Amino acid sequence: MVIVFGSINLDLVARVPRIPAPGETIAGRTLAASPGGKGANQALAARAAGAAVAMHGAVGVDTFATGALANLRAAGVRLDGVATIEAATGVALINVADDGENAITVIAGANALARADAVPDECLARGITLLMQLEVPVTEVASLAARAHARGATVVLNAAPAVPLPERILSAIDVLVVNESEAAAYAAAWQLPAAPAAFIAAATQRFGLCVVVTLGARGAMTSSAGGILTLSPPAVAVVDTTGAGDAFAGALAAALDRGADARDAVAAGVAAGALACTHAGAQRWPAATSPPGLK
Repeated sequence: MVIVFGSINLDLVARVPRIPAPGETIAGRTLAASPGGKGANQALAARAAGAAVAMHGAVGVDTFATGALANLRAAGVRLDGVATIEAATGVALINVADDGENAITVIAGANALARADAVPDECLARGITLLMQLEVPVTEVASLAARAHARGATVVLNAAPAVPLPERILSAIDVLVVNESEAAAYAAAWQLPAAPAAFIAAATQRFGLCVVVTLGARGAMTSSAGGILTLSPPAVAVVDTTGAGDAFAGALAAALDRGADARDAVAAGVAAGALACTHAGAQRWPAATSPPGLK
């Protein structure tokens, strides 16, 4: 099973001709509300990739909570670990341009109050894959990683968005997933080289974990017995890149959970990330197909 501890949001998505510059006002075309949050996105992606998934996090007492959980509930993700608290449900404000690029502002809301101790020890046994991100408090992520590592679970951290991250947390991580800009930020903080291949090699050697750097349209890169390995995505018609990184992380975690090696897990993530770019929104699958694994 994949246990996801992370953020749950409602996304407010504006379609715009281009991303506005600072201080600029432009006319948007449409506004839509859809479920989001890196934790929820990745939980849905892992479920779509065939894994049994349980979501842990927090939503508020407002009307946004129902919409934020709708896709997870419909997909069969376990939600008994989602707390309802006296706070606003997290919200992301997203501009999506005609070329598929996006700009995102996140308001944490209830996500800032998600607590690691709400995840029972029995959810963290050997054979469990724990997937986390950094839209909930880093202290809670570190605490849960340490507990899960001690109990033998496989711990995957998508260290996004890039925030100050103590090196000690990495001793409890099995797989670290970052994009190029996040890799550069952590490279500066940890005094490692910033170029993806060099970052992977240096971080792998220092921390003794599997490091994956996603490269957008160029796929993803990780280490292998033969050196640095790059896996390229299939060619797709890009509609919206929102959530592509989350689709990657969820599919990678699902592959690891079913026993795939690092190369095959990264390949599964690359394919899922490409698929996510072919439709609008962070949690929408193409209308003509069922989500993989949920047919």
